[in-house]
Amino acid sequence: MEYISMFLNTLTPKFYVALTGTSSLISGLILIFEWWYFRKYGTSFIEQVSVSHLRPLLGGVDNSSPTNSNSSNSDADSNRQSVSECKVWRNPLNLFRGAEYNRYTWVTGREPLTYYDMNLSAQDHQTFFTCDSDHLRPADAIMQKAWRERNPQARISAAHEALELEDCATAYILLAEEEATTIVEAEKLFKQAVKAGEGCYRRSQQLQHHGAQYEAQHRRDTNVLVYIKRRLAMCSRKLGRTREAVKMMRDLMKEFPLLSMFNIHENLLESLLELQNYADVQAVLAKYDDISLPKSATICYTAALLKARAVSDKFSPEAASRRGLSTAEMNAVEAIHRAVEFNPHVPKYLLEMKSLILPPEHILKRGDSEAIAYAFFHLQHWKRVEGALNLLHCTWEGTFRMIPYPLEKGHLFYPYPICTETADRELLPMFHEVSVYPKKELPFFILFTAGLCSFTAMLALLTHQFPELMGVFAKAFLSTLFAPLNFIMEKVESILPSSLWHQLTRI
Repeated sequence: MEYISMFLNTLTPKFYVALTGTSSLISGLILIFEWWYFRKYGTSFIEQVSVSHLRPLLGGVDNSSPTNSNSSNSDADSNRQSVSECKVWRNPLNLFRGAEYNRYTWVTGREPLTYYDMNLSAQDHQTFFTCDSDHLRPADAIMQKAWRERNPQARISAAHEALELEDCATAYILLAEEEATTIVEAEKLFKQAVKAGEGCYRRSQQLQHHGAQYEAQHRRDTNVLVYIKRRLAMCSRKLGRTREAVKMMRDLMKEFPLLSMFNIHENLLESLLELQNYADVQAVLAKYDDISLPKSATICYTAALLKARAVSDKFSPEAASRRGLSTAEMNAVEAIHRAVEFNPHVPKYLLEMKSLILPPEHILKRGDSEAIAYAFFHLQHWKRVEGALNLLHCTWEGTFRMIPYPLEKGHLFYPYPICTETADRELLPMFHEVSVYPKKELPFFILFTAGLCSFTAMLALLTHQFPELMGVFAKAFLSTLFAPLNFIMEKVESILPSSLWHQLTRI
């Protein structure tokens, strides 16, 4: 023990400054790395390493046991389920690249679309606008290559090249989507595309039963024509001709009732809300808000808006707390809870607690991307209904008391998918802070390293400013720390014979 006391007495204040400063630096670097890893992957690196590598070494489960095989099978099933839950959908109200997305880039210098999102659009275009028989028509063969081209200017040049050969509907589509800088220009190109598309559709319709090749060609021509007419209706809506847009959408849904993949009813709902034609909105909801049909934020929140409209103008939280909720108010609150359970990200955008960005071309249902797409177009409709946002503000957070563990058990819908954050980060631009539900707590090791870094930095500063005083404190602390060891050693010395203790110390 004399050696320990001699060692402590030889330590200088500079040693304590170096020790605490080095400890602060190391813990600070660990904190920075942990925080970066958590922001990128949503989990603690130290915890992940502990669970993945250290726990099996300290007492892992036998890999050959049937229990483990069952758990691995269940994990595989859950992974497959999460993949299906995280399917991305084409945004029914997606903007025009040339007339809207590119204009945003020119003004702000920011790219509103991610590479992943644009790559999904390229795959959609190849699926909807091409078929195996394109090589039979020179213009379609050029467009088949154009849809695969990554460079926008190369795509536009290929479209012009195809139009030099013949009137090609898909070439007009590409120019309307990407080259036109205004909605008026895009509409003119889509009107030319309609003429070319209808001609191809009529010809392929007569030949569709002559073989699989003609059937595929007719299916492609149908997709092209429906897409053109839907975008034309959207042009009319953007240019203020809303009644004309509603008529075009209704006609399109009657002409092609089976093509639900385009979700034209969501375009129709938004246009009817703009006209404040709430009776027709209710009629559309009655058809599409069915238990057998897939839900969306547009369906759930529009249903909530209609029920809120009946009571929101006279709703007062103070009066409701005194007398209780009426039947109509209860129905409105339940509809809001239903909508919030389906997509909990929407209310913060509607209540302007979170800033909006341009919606992506693809959305993830129940995710932040869908919330942005819905609020971007429907916030004005909520503002138009007096008291609707006030009712939403007073009631939306009550949803979370009904589903305290949303990842394990839902109330009206399936449990909330755990994969939405990862998928939304791929769909949304880097400058947007992705909304996460349920909100993740900071991992323990981030808090621990933050405290350790702060404490050691404070010790280093105090040791540098007051070296003698901190030296006294350090020696006192180390003496107190080694006091139990000194006590044990003294007891051992008193019990063991001096000769034996001398031999042991020599060893």
